[in-house]
Amino acid sequence: MQKITPFLWFDGNAEDAVNFYLSVFKNSKIINTSHYGEAGKEQHGRPPGSVMTIAFELNGQEFVALNGGPHFKFNEAVSFVVNCDTQEELDYYWEKLSEGGPPEAQICGWLKDKFGLSWQITPAELSQWINDKDPAKSNRVMGELMKMQKLDIAALKKAAAS
Repeated sequence: MQKITPFLWFDGNAEDAVNFYLSVFKNSKIINTSHYGEAGKEQHGRPPGSVMTIAFELNGQEFVALNGGPHFKFNEAVSFVVNCDTQEELDYYWEKLSEGGPPEAQICGWLKDKFGLSWQITPAELSQWINDKDPAKSNRVMGELMKMQKLDIAALKKAAAS
């Protein structure tokens, strides 16, 4: 069991969300599913037997999805980074995760999926480039990145090398 597990609150569509994420991240699985019972029905308001939580894994990272209701929504204060080794991989995750999400939320490698969860689809080297000891190099990379919607690894690599 990992020490820290992201716990994601959904408005009754946790099963749809988990199935969507499992379809995007190929090395993934459901770990277990729990169901609401009679206990606490006054608080949770969910029918007994309906799905309460789904523990799942995406590429080795564990998550839990909760059918918690309409009380809380995702926002950009929390996002998940997907580090990509190639443009093909970056394009794949960008296309899959942005499908059905709001286009206006797509900026500088960030997107929101159709469930409102924010993702950063980035080249694996991005952190190295923007944390380079040479401030001119990191500024060139950041300047290029800030012009993009979906990130272009070749253009960022060129900015890092200039």
